[in-house]
Amino acid sequence: MPASVEAAIAFLLAGVLALLLVPLTDRVARRIGAIDFPDDERSLHAAPTPRLGGLAIFAAVLVAALVWLPWDGETRAILIGAALITTVGMLDDVHELGAAPKLLGQIAAVVVPVAAGVTVDSFTVPFLGQLNPGSVELLGLPGGGAIDLGDVGTTLGIVAMINVINLIDGVDGLAAGVCLISGIALAVIALSLDRTAAGILAALTAGASLGFLRHGFPPASTFMGDTGSNLLGFLLGVVAVQGALKTNAVIALFLPLIVLTVPILDTGFVVAKRLKYGRPIYKADRWHFHHRMENIGFSQRRTLVYLYGWTAVMAALALALRFVPYSDDHGSFDPLWAAVIGAFGLAALAASVYLVYVLEILKLRRFGRVDPETGELGVVDPETGEFEAIAERPR
Repeated sequence: MPASVEAAIAFLLAGVLALLLVPLTDRVARRIGAIDFPDDERSLHAAPTPRLGGLAIFAAVLVAALVWLPWDGETRAILIGAALITTVGMLDDVHELGAAPKLLGQIAAVVVPVAAGVTVDSFTVPFLGQLNPGSVELLGLPGGGAIDLGDVGTTLGIVAMINVINLIDGVDGLAAGVCLISGIALAVIALSLDRTAAGILAALTAGASLGFLRHGFPPASTFMGDTGSNLLGFLLGVVAVQGALKTNAVIALFLPLIVLTVPILDTGFVVAKRLKYGRPIYKADRWHFHHRMENIGFSQRRTLVYLYGWTAVMAALALALRFVPYSDDHGSFDPLWAAVIGAFGLAALAASVYLVYVLEILKLRRFGRVDPETGELGVVDPETGEFEAIAERPR
């Protein structure tokens, strides 16, 4: 059976399982008290909502992986790591773990597949050729020893991806939709590079995201919680390593970054703002893209349309870079196909500039609005969303 067909079936199986299992996880969440109450200013939901939908995603991924992935050391390690990261997320959803225990749990989960070979030993960089991270001797330790920089870099990269997906999960359906689009794009790229296992893993990750999205689309009846967002970030990080970064293709190094541009930019922007104002990077706030969209009056569904669209445009650019034959093996460009790539690039640039303008990321100014409750003329601070009444203009 062709790998693409196996990936498609894995996608459907994971999707159906997640769709059917979410109601069961809702009952579990209500029984153990894993409920998200809208009790702070960051909440965008109005009613108490169960937040263990990620368990359904995990079960769907586990079953589909056992059916369609080769039962080798890497697969076993990935599934063990997935179980660990799901457990860490579930504990956080139920008991609200601190930043340090969560980070340690994430690292422990990621180390399992990295130790089994899901790591970047070498990669190709334009103009520099193939690079090998190598290892560094550890001095002062009994018996000596060395640390593999490739393993360290891979661990940090996957942990970063876990937190990137976790941080965007602040509006109904956003994380699941972004992971659906990204997973499909990464599956196509991995399969085209003959990374069959990674392609199937990406496909079933996308399928589980779609199955959950049926329940998580606004107004959501359930949340995936950290249980789901940590798991999806873990899986996408593993897929990026297995499906693109472990190959020797020059462009492969950049494809996952392009596909995941939106969540990476969102996290980078938020972390930069927190550092700028001297706030802990792990402390939640209202500086995410979806919060800024709410501040300027977007509904949740309109926010999703914009961010889904932006993600899809970036994924299309990554796929074009993989499949459009714009240059040969000697670096000579074909004018026609190069123009096609240029068109995809311009579309991605235009979408990015438009979203940056809409979100007021570069031009942080205060803008006028009428308070719908009082009818007062005032200004809204895009940083906080707070309304401040101003004196009526003279007529």
